Amino acid sequence: MRSFRQARGPRRGVRIARRERHEKGGRRIATDHRVNEDIRVSPIRLIDNEGEQLGVVSLEEAREIADDRDLDLVEVAPDARPPVVRLMDYGRFKYEQAKAEKEAKKKQHKVEVKQVKFRPKIEEHDFNFKTRHAREFIEEGNKVKVVVMFRYRELRRPEMGEELLDKIEEELSDVAQVQSRSGLENRNMEMVLAPKGWDV
Repeated sequence: MRSFRQARGPRRGVRIARRERHEKGGRRIATDHRVNEDIRVSPIRLIDNEGEQLGVVSLEEAREIADDRDLDLVEVAPDARPPVVRLMDYGRFKYEQAKAEKEAKKKQHKVEVKQVKFRPKIEEHDFNFKTRHAREFIEEGNKVKVVVMFRYRELRRPEMGEELLDKIEEELSDVAQVQSRSGLENRNMEMVLAPKGWDV
């Protein structure tokens, strides 16, 4: 009878290589599950790859079944008595698990605060260009900090900044709502816009 450690075709080589990575240099590397040779307790409760209970069997018998089916033994409930072990393609399981986690991360949107700067005497073309960018940021689910920057003589007319912020608020009112707004401080006026419908 061939040993469980004996290589049999390319898949067995993959399995041994994976086990070597787990135990490289005599140092055991933590993994999510005990797999194949890492499982030490006998007997075990064995479940096949279709979810069917195969009953309580010795570890040696489970290894023979895994060999015959060219599958891995994966301990899924180590605290049970006896421990529960499942037959599966562990490499495929880890791949699908990583793929699912990657997809979940894509769906999680991290909210950022984007900054768009204006001048009180901004030209209409530049105003449209900047508000268009602000709209894009908001539609992506981000907040936008609008900063109106004053210089020299402009500081004598803060109402110009107020009027500009009013105009920006109105321009983006279909997609955004004001979260905060400040008066003239340190040559700047600021307004933070959040996507419409958010709690502000």
